[in-house]
Amino acid sequence: MRFKAALENYILVFPAVLIFSIFYIIPFFSVLQLGFYEWDGILPTKIFVGLNNFKEIFTDRVWWQALWQSGYITLIALTFQNALAFLLAWACDREIRMKNFYRVLFFIPPVLSEVVVGLVWQWILNGNYGILNHWLTHFGFANLTRNWLADPNTALTTVAIVHCWKGFGWGFLLFLAGLQTIPRELYEAARVDGANAWSTFKNVTIPLMIPVVIMVAILTILGTMQVFVLIYTMTGGGPGYHTEVPVLRILASMRGSSRFGYACAQGITFGVILCMVSFVQLMISRKARN
Repeated sequence: MRFKAALENYILVFPAVLIFSIFYIIPFFSVLQLGFYEWDGILPTKIFVGLNNFKEIFTDRVWWQALWQSGYITLIALTFQNALAFLLAWACDREIRMKNFYRVLFFIPPVLSEVVVGLVWQWILNGNYGILNHWLTHFGFANLTRNWLADPNTALTTVAIVHCWKGFGWGFLLFLAGLQTIPRELYEAARVDGANAWSTFKNVTIPLMIPVVIMVAILTILGTMQVFVLIYTMTGGGPGYHTEVPVLRILASMRGSSRFGYACAQGITFGVILCMVSFVQLMISRKARN
């Protein structure tokens, strides 16, 4: 009977293990192997170069620029995006009119196609016929008009803001779910004790929301550092390399330079960086909970 039960369990999990192996484990080892070769992705000949691909990454200025730019977008997402999501969730958790409508409205951007969002914002921000410049001129701010996505001084920040607009709904949903788990009796007790709105927010809401804040921060960092479709649609990494991020750089190494081995080495390096970031976040979250 024990053997039969164990066999049934293995049969049930086998399809999931098979799918995971085909689409994750086998490709991972293939990428790891290719990282030690020089290959153009077409010819069957692969030249073993050892650690040369990984050594080249440390002197690749464009790669580190892409990594820094990804960190810049992540920093804006951690601060501006999550602060906006938290404040909107806190407002919708209170007794306000049409709060259910706002909950649906704020969650619309994340469920939209990133390609569609990128194309729409590309049209809005266009320097020649974009609606943003049109309205700036209409209201007397013509000196502020520019080609937002083609100007190296504004392209990266503009892309980061659009990314925050696209993604704040996920944080909003998680924050709202966390706020709704706080017992209402605590707010009533604070009100009876004479606490004002700020004291209640500081001493009741924030401490109880720390685990949710940590979780949202982790998801924001891991998700934003891997952003790809939105930036590819809006700028393609330009102007120059000013909006390029690691995933775009890996793609450029594969398609633009036909260096599949070097692209695999970049992917492995980026994966190690993400694992290190996740480990640091895990340590910080454990200390915060203790």
